[in-house]
Amino acid sequence: MKKGTNKHRSGETSDVGKKQIIGIAFITAASVLGDAMLLIALPIYWKDAGLDSLWQVGVLLSVNRFIRLPVNPLIGLFYQHFHRRTGIMIAVCLAVLTTASYGWMANFWLLLLMRAIWGISWSLLRLGGYLSVIEASNDSNRGQYVGLYNGLWGLGGLTGMLAGGMLIDQTSFLFTSSLFAFIGLLAIPAVYWFIPSNHQESSSKPGAQSAVRKWWSVHTWLVLGTGGVVGIMVFGLFATTLSQLIAGNISTDWSVGGFAVGAATIAGVIQAVRWGWDPFVAPMIGKALTTHRAMVRSLLVVLFSGGFVFLLLGNAASLTILLPALLIFQLISTGFVTTSDTMAASTAAKTDRIKMMTAYTIIVDVGAALGPLISFFLLDITSIALVYTLAGIIFFAVGLCWLIAYATNSSGFKHEG
Repeated sequence: MKKGTNKHRSGETSDVGKKQIIGIAFITAASVLGDAMLLIALPIYWKDAGLDSLWQVGVLLSVNRFIRLPVNPLIGLFYQHFHRRTGIMIAVCLAVLTTASYGWMANFWLLLLMRAIWGISWSLLRLGGYLSVIEASNDSNRGQYVGLYNGLWGLGGLTGMLAGGMLIDQTSFLFTSSLFAFIGLLAIPAVYWFIPSNHQESSSKPGAQSAVRKWWSVHTWLVLGTGGVVGIMVFGLFATTLSQLIAGNISTDWSVGGFAVGAATIAGVIQAVRWGWDPFVAPMIGKALTTHRAMVRSLLVVLFSGGFVFLLLGNAASLTILLPALLIFQLISTGFVTTSDTMAASTAAKTDRIKMMTAYTIIVDVGAALGPLISFFLLDITSIALVYTLAGIIFFAVGLCWLIAYATNSSGFKHEG
């Protein structure tokens, strides 16, 4: 009888934790609408945003990532001393402010300030979400919860990229950003409903001090390095150059049912496909990531296949080749992000949660910041084909590092098994 009661209580605890993850995922989704819209629209309509040169696009799409580098450690300290609800509330308010500014501030320097503020907002949201997943999960369901969280907040990316790209093609920056800012306001009451008011993060779980010695293992370095590649390839280069990649393969805008269909709309659809299937596909992938061996094998598949597809994207001669390849890479990126995040969360659960996830978010942000910045500077002097070819080589190189480490069973690889 006692055993049954314990199982019942465990199930209730799991349900509560899952509801919190779902809640913060949807709050995050409402907050990222403006940023997702900007990734698709700014590379095409940069003149409408008051910009004078293409390099300014790269700076605006990167500064929010760079500002998070010094901010992330401070956010980690914040969550050790303040309730999670406080951090999420601040983040949502800042997200509403910055989203509205994209349509009202047609000035590079003002937009630069707003993008920096958005970086602070995202740091609060992202670390709060990671810590929620670690708190609510165990080794058997952590991958599934990571996939659920990533998939649900990705609905904000879906709406921002798909609806944002279409709306700007038909209307303006001002209308679209104002609408998305209003939706963000609706997330404020949800913070009170879903986020506990009395929860502060402890640095690590009981007994984790002995695991801190594993912090600088080969495994940890590889996990952090893989997070950097996720940032560069998925959140940086691919997300910010997709519009131009498509624009290089179409000569004029199409017209479907009287609506203009340009590169921004097509890019929005391609990006939105991933966010649309992520709530279903990411938890399925994560559910299989219950052992370290399964995680490494998943990484090898996505890294080598991702490298091949990037080479294909950079050298695609027509939309008939480009569009299917883009969809395949979106599926690969779902597996890449889910596996990388799950490995980081598993490592954090066994060492120091705050330190590991703070380090991981910093590394991902470094990659996400360098991705668009390097890409647009290279695009000023070379072709998009060379940019994607170099990216494909990086995929292969990281995959080879994991393959060598896994085959030789390097020190530190068994601590997650």
